[in-house]
Amino acid sequence: QVQLVESGGGLVQAGGSLRLSCAASGRTVSSNAMGWFRQAPGKERERVACISRSGGTTYYADPVKGRFTISRDNAKNTVYLQMNSLKPEDTAVYYCALAGGYAYTVSVDHYAYWGQGTQVTVSS
Repeated sequence: QVQLVESGGGLVQAGGSLRLSCAASGRTVSSNAMGWFRQAPGKERERVACISRSGGTTYYADPVKGRFTISRDNAKNTVYLQMNSLKPEDTAVYYCALAGGYAYTVSVDHYAYWGQGTQVTVSS
């Protein structure tokens, strides 16, 4: 059984930085794409960033381009999200996800395994 555990969330002032981590167990992450998604109160879950199994291809949603960086360490079965220049509108629960059988995908429907989420709150 796959388990994904996020960490690194918290409260930060606007302009600050946070680094989220997601550790996978039960299945190696190196075989599949991984991604970060977020959901703010009253809003639908949205895609933030995705990374291919090798780490060579990445995708960023327009609102986070130039501020967030996704990376992965397959030896540690871990994916990261470095978030800089945070804005109040980045406030959300951030979820890590592992795709099921895709080397690279940005489609939320292809992500079969999800973590419990970590809260990120950016104060103005």
